[in-house]
Amino acid sequence: MSARMHLSPAHGAHPQDPGDEQLAYAADLLGLLADRTRLVLLHTLGGGEADVTTLTETCGAARPAVSQHLAKLRLAGLVTVRKEGRRMVYALPDGHLRRLVSEALNLADHHLGSPPASRGEVDPLV
Repeated sequence: MSARMHLSPAHGAHPQDPGDEQLAYAADLLGLLADRTRLVLLHTLGGGEADVTTLTETCGAARPAVSQHLAKLRLAGLVTVRKEGRRMVYALPDGHLRRLVSEALNLADHHLGSPPASRGEVDPLV
């Protein structure tokens, strides 16, 4: 077997070698995700729509900081927003980002040995 593992698309492997444009986009995306607050926001939105008040309570950051993080995510096209009365409601546009965040957290669980609940810890991302 070669050093490079070939997985079928059913196993989540990208079906082709990425080009420069795809690699640059992926690097920028991962750079945006390299922030604890943004990961909490995206994990929360993976469970469904939420307004800024809910997201602020969930991540424990100050409201202006949460708004700035959401603005960055929105400008990057990673979240959508709609107005509902006086509230701004945020959501993930599709399942790709939800799966990426979930896999990152699964990888963290793997490297840490077990999920937070089985270590007797509270998961800060829930």
